[in-house]
Amino acid sequence: MPEVEVKDINNNVVEKVTLPEDVFGREVRVDLLHTAVVNYLANQRQGTHCTKTRSTIRGGGKKPWRQKHTGRARHGSIRSPLWRGGAVVFGPQPRDYYYKLPKKQKRLALKTALSAKLRDNELTVVDNIALEMPKTKEMVSILKKMGLDGKSVLIVTAEKDENVYLSARNIPGVDVIRAADINTYELLVHDHVLLTRDALAKIQEVWG
Repeated sequence: MPEVEVKDINNNVVEKVTLPEDVFGREVRVDLLHTAVVNYLANQRQGTHCTKTRSTIRGGGKKPWRQKHTGRARHGSIRSPLWRGGAVVFGPQPRDYYYKLPKKQKRLALKTALSAKLRDNELTVVDNIALEMPKTKEMVSILKKMGLDGKSVLIVTAEKDENVYLSARNIPGVDVIRAADINTYELLVHDHVLLTRDALAKIQEVWG
């Protein structure tokens, strides 16, 4: 069974806890991770790209010159794709990139990502992050004590913590997310994952 040390905000080990094999002891599946990341990024796309076709571009209703006896090639519109200022052929049009992954596949990818982070020593569990008021300086100090300064860090809390969020939002590369909202992409895109003890319990409850 995988184990992890629980530390306080001064980086002192408080205790060791055993983690569920089903969530943190999975074999790393690169194919699943890739599939989940591609799905996440595709679903973030707005799909508002749009180019003008011959039916939407302004002008070009009049035939530029008569069909025959001019010595020039025949043309029906100055907005033909062949002309400068003309329409675009097969250009991108607004579309929805959203698609769903099978639920089992999505869950397995997340468990694989958590297992990979634990295996690579990129996951730290902290007893608690209690801030009386939003203070970026205090959050920077905590990360420095944990040896995480200068790294991109994903801080995972059990529930929305306004003080933690406001304290971390101005630190480059540091993001805060609820345990219920974690996803494969956010776990992989950050160098390190910092879990509170309550967030760890929430993950075990939701994904275990």
